[in-house]
Amino acid sequence: MVGKAMARKRTTRARATFLFIVFVSLVAFGIFVPVFALFPPLSSHHHHHSSPKTVVGRKFEIADDKFWKDGQAFQIIGGDLHYFRVVPEYWEDRLLRAKALGLNTIQTYVPWNLHEPIAGTFNFDGIADLVTFLKFCQKNGFLVMLRPGPYICGEWDLGGFPPWLLATTPTLKLRSSDTSYLQLVERWWGTLLPKISPLLYENGGPIIMVQIENEYGSYGNDKVYLHHLVRLAKLHLGDDVILYTTDGGTRETLKKGTITGDSVFSAVDFTTGDNPWPIFELQKKFNAAGKSPPLSAEFYTGWLTHWGEKIAKTDADFTASALERILERNGSAVLYMAHGGTNFGFYNGANTGADESDYKPDLTSYDYDAPISETGDINNAKFKALRRVIERYSSESLPSVPPDSEKTGYGPVHFIKTGNLLDMLPLFDVIESENPMTMESVGQMFGFLLYVTEYAAKDNDNGRTLSIPKVHDRAQVLISCSSEHNGGRPTYVGAIERWSNQRLALPNAKCVSNINLFILVENMGRLNYGPYIFDSKGILSSVYLDGTILYKWKMYKIPLANLNDTPRTNPILEASYSGFIDVTARKRLKEKSSRILNTHLSKEPAFYTGQFYIDKSQVKDTFISLNGWGKGIVTVNNFNIGRFWPSVGPQCNLYVPAPILKPGENVVVIFELESPNPELVISSVDRPDFTCGSTSSKLNVHRQLNAITLPNSQSLVLKL
Repeated sequence: MVGKAMARKRTTRARATFLFIVFVSLVAFGIFVPVFALFPPLSSHHHHHSSPKTVVGRKFEIADDKFWKDGQAFQIIGGDLHYFRVVPEYWEDRLLRAKALGLNTIQTYVPWNLHEPIAGTFNFDGIADLVTFLKFCQKNGFLVMLRPGPYICGEWDLGGFPPWLLATTPTLKLRSSDTSYLQLVERWWGTLLPKISPLLYENGGPIIMVQIENEYGSYGNDKVYLHHLVRLAKLHLGDDVILYTTDGGTRETLKKGTITGDSVFSAVDFTTGDNPWPIFELQKKFNAAGKSPPLSAEFYTGWLTHWGEKIAKTDADFTASALERILERNGSAVLYMAHGGTNFGFYNGANTGADESDYKPDLTSYDYDAPISETGDINNAKFKALRRVIERYSSESLPSVPPDSEKTGYGPVHFIKTGNLLDMLPLFDVIESENPMTMESVGQMFGFLLYVTEYAAKDNDNGRTLSIPKVHDRAQVLISCSSEHNGGRPTYVGAIERWSNQRLALPNAKCVSNINLFILVENMGRLNYGPYIFDSKGILSSVYLDGTILYKWKMYKIPLANLNDTPRTNPILEASYSGFIDVTARKRLKEKSSRILNTHLSKEPAFYTGQFYIDKSQVKDTFISLNGWGKGIVTVNNFNIGRFWPSVGPQCNLYVPAPILKPGENVVVIFELESPNPELVISSVDRPDFTCGSTSSKLNVHRQLNAITLPNSQSLVLKL
């Protein structure tokens, strides 16, 4: 998202039942098996696609330092709304709310990684159905500013780059004129841009401008790269398309990020509350004469939040007043965000501070304190304040404000453990190597990778020391042996985390044979901004036991579904899954959870499954409260609603949009990394909650010095 502007989820029969439920849990999480494909040579993309016919009388242009739409001066009052953070069933609802706010333009990124999750295989279905979203924009009277990257930032994993780029050999230099990298961009844009060409304004569609890269001046200075993107865009979209760049409003960032001449319009962004007009004057110096209408392409309505921080809030009246300073002199602005949405699946991004170990992953919620909340609510002070300002400058009367949608709580949901992760290893793909390999290099692009090796037991062992100099991002360590000690179950030792990277003391394991070492590494979201964006995941160094390197590793790929994955399922399992907890089993759930209270709950990663029922007329938005649980992810009806970590906070509840639910049985599967709620219960509630965790948590301590105070006295965290 930002650059300089804010320097910114029983017996033989019993054994068969257990294995069946294990498979069921895996089906609930889906299968993700990346396959790499060779990319075609650059020259294969150097051809023109047949251009759609232009529509007579439709023209969007820049002249006399103004935007012009069909011959009339036009003021952009826009907002960012990302289709990939909203379930498709709600796209039109959120657009109607943006219309009620008074917006006339929608701006959206296009994340490459969502659309090409496997090299050479493209996806434009479901939540990735960009064309349908753009048509909804037009249907509801919006113009569109499209931001196809290839880098987008946006608090999105790897800034929108597909993670398989990190495993490409030779190593790519992202965001540069590196030929191998540009070949892959050619293939991506060669697929994407012909889809949007018919939707350009002059062709009868809503798209008025297309952005080149994103805040490049805050990253690099490779003009060959930027000019290449311009040529590529015009190749597919025609010479008349309006291209634009967005950079922080300083001379340095504009100098590095803009493309001189009149072929690309240079827009700016800056801290909300800064005097906009000196920045707009500076903007003129980087545009051709008469080609610099004042535009804040990211007017910040709120801010992002990382795990371990207090939820970001900004004052409504202060924000509205800052917007009015732009609009009252015929300036244009795009609200970032108009509606934030949710980082479903594993797609949340992350930031760093002073170095790459100062790691700050983003929440599942991307509410952003935007005027339209994560759930689409608009009965709030910020929506009202911004609407009052926009109404004064809108060329059209604003539509009436729709009511907030009804939310509900479905009450407590009881769970049973459906399997320990380490008991399921025969079900997972495994790769063997002398040394640990990165997640990307073994084809595990998101989620988790389990590293397994062994070391010799010692007589009179007083404990050993384990160290991993570089792990991205969080490693949980367990050990086990074949003796009867601890009933043969693995023993949880502790966690090694990227932001602290402390050594672990391994306990004395009284084993008669070798000791098994299990290291479960979680990819908590790749960096999306800054110099360390080449953010590979997994164990990135040797692993040391008492200073000696450990070899001979097995790496197990944990097959959990990401957003918009299409799981491979067995029809028989699918049919069984719909009714695997029958009425009789449901009656036993409370008894089961009562018995669990009297047993030891080890900190061992495991799957838990529960279900709740909804009457046909009662399917509404809800939230899952995970208070009392540890850390992990949740799926509802096979949909990955994201990560939870209530002990660190601030997010306690995960949003579940109604379209994910269904009348009748709804199945929830939790992958709990640490300790479940002792009663094995969650609650379905009717509201969000961002009060979990503690500001004194270890994850937050190293961030305190990076806080700044804005003019509205709202404390936010710098994106360094």
